[in-house]
Amino acid sequence: MTRILVLVAPGEEPLPGLEDLPTTVELRTVSDEADLRQPLPQTDVLVVTDFRTGLLEGCWPAEHSIRWVHATSAGVDALMFPALWDSDVLLTNARGVFDLGIAEYVLGAVLMHAKDSLGNLRLQRQHLWQHRETALAARQHALVIGAGSIGSEVARLLAALDIELTGLARTAREAPHFTRVLASDQLDAVLPEADVVIITAPLTEDTRGLINRDRLALMRREALLVNVGRGAIVVTDDLVDALKRRQLGAAVLDVVDPEPLPAGHALWDLPNVMLSAHMAGDFIGWRRALGEQFMANLHRWLADEPLHNRVNRGK
Repeated sequence: MTRILVLVAPGEEPLPGLEDLPTTVELRTVSDEADLRQPLPQTDVLVVTDFRTGLLEGCWPAEHSIRWVHATSAGVDALMFPALWDSDVLLTNARGVFDLGIAEYVLGAVLMHAKDSLGNLRLQRQHLWQHRETALAARQHALVIGAGSIGSEVARLLAALDIELTGLARTAREAPHFTRVLASDQLDAVLPEADVVIITAPLTEDTRGLINRDRLALMRREALLVNVGRGAIVVTDDLVDALKRRQLGAAVLDVVDPEPLPAGHALWDLPNVMLSAHMAGDFIGWRRALGEQFMANLHRWLADEPLHNRVNRGK
């Protein structure tokens, strides 16, 4: 019998798409510490749907039978605690499910900024008919920090607008749709060239606080910052200061730090900011797609075949 444990956020519905499990599989869904601790050591496969959870690290048993952990998110920062990260437990993620939705969100943000859509809305609320000129998105230069599957899909859509695309990755390489992909240590050199800076990178020790006061100062004063990666990649107080002083043109933020954003936070009221609630990739039917993706990998697991979407832990 293969025992599968699914950890969901409190109040979250069970993950759909897991209805037709083989009779050799036992499934249990939990959402709190009390229910998690008891079955965790005897679990074979753990599915984590709550990407914000810190619960798992505190409950991780010293002795267990866990052989595979699957995250139903692209980022796996909630799973990067030493007892799991440094172990031999297989780790997979939901790479591919969110790529197109997030890329469409970024495309919309780039067009919205070029056409000053936020300015249009402000004038409409004031009942002001004010003619003005706006920018062309075509032939702008976009920097994509994180040239993985999401960053590559962003590049594919933006390339259709004749936008010049530079990607940043661990190492330099050639990649479709990018003019160039540079090593991440070239960030400071290329930031001043970009009209749009797009963060699609995962949160790691290397990317935490990557966009800080000094790097914001390197960006063009009219530049757009789009963050669809993780909020903590940007130092929030430094970003607020740069936006208030018009050191930066605008920001479109699907992820923030802290998250959820407190009601009185300065980001809510800045006129050059658009916020969304960590939902850029959440298309209608996304949770079922996650369940179906896990089920496809589960069948591979039960057949003793290699799993898709294994996370590179640098080992």
